[in-house]
Amino acid sequence: MGARDEPPVESGALVREHERVDDLQRSGLRIIQDPTRFRFSMDAVLLAEFARVRAGDRCIDLGTGTGVIPLLLSARGNPAEIVGLEILEDVADMARRSVRLNGLSDKISIIHGDLKEAVGMFGAESFDVALSNPPYIRADRGTVNLTDELAVAKHEIACTLEDVVQAAGRLVRSRGRVAMVHRPGRLVDLLVLMRGAGLEPRRLRFVQARMGQAPMMVLVEAVKGACPDLAVQPPLILYGEDGSYTPEANRIYFGP
Repeated sequence: MGARDEPPVESGALVREHERVDDLQRSGLRIIQDPTRFRFSMDAVLLAEFARVRAGDRCIDLGTGTGVIPLLLSARGNPAEIVGLEILEDVADMARRSVRLNGLSDKISIIHGDLKEAVGMFGAESFDVALSNPPYIRADRGTVNLTDELAVAKHEIACTLEDVVQAAGRLVRSRGRVAMVHRPGRLVDLLVLMRGAGLEPRRLRFVQARMGQAPMMVLVEAVKGACPDLAVQPPLILYGEDGSYTPEANRIYFGP
């Protein structure tokens, strides 16, 4: 990671009541979270590692939540700019304060807005990489409190999977990359929607808690305008027989 563009800010000036500052265990990065509401998940960490980010890339995270993906991306690949788009205003504010906390305001921008309007906000084909850890559960599955902010993060209330894929497809340039994480049960939906948006799935990796268990997540990267040629990578195993992280999972979480 290159030098930060501004000095980090003391946490006391940025943290609100009921919030706390957590160590991301990467490059000294810290993140503000509210334990009673929004906290990042393993999915976001794995997606940030899976996505290919190159020097000079312009990246956007659709539905950034607390901003963990932009923060982690800043520590690798030396992207030129990272945008986090979040529909919930107070959550966007929390993410924005985390960016300031780490002295990264010149590299990361947190924008409050609806991803369905992202093309109008940023312009078509204006990014090299788009990422998303979208809501996993369809709004018609189970009982959902539509006013519950946590439900917005888990259920397709504010956006559907199709909305996310369509937005990502329009935002990335030709040969741009779109990386997403989802549940294996929605894999067919995801692949079909990607191809329909002009995004050709090129890399796929299942994530298993332990060897021999069914996958709990799937990571997919698509390339805009690419030819069909999907590479299925070996599964990522998170835990060994003794319950500790595998060497690869340990590297993803804590660095080399």
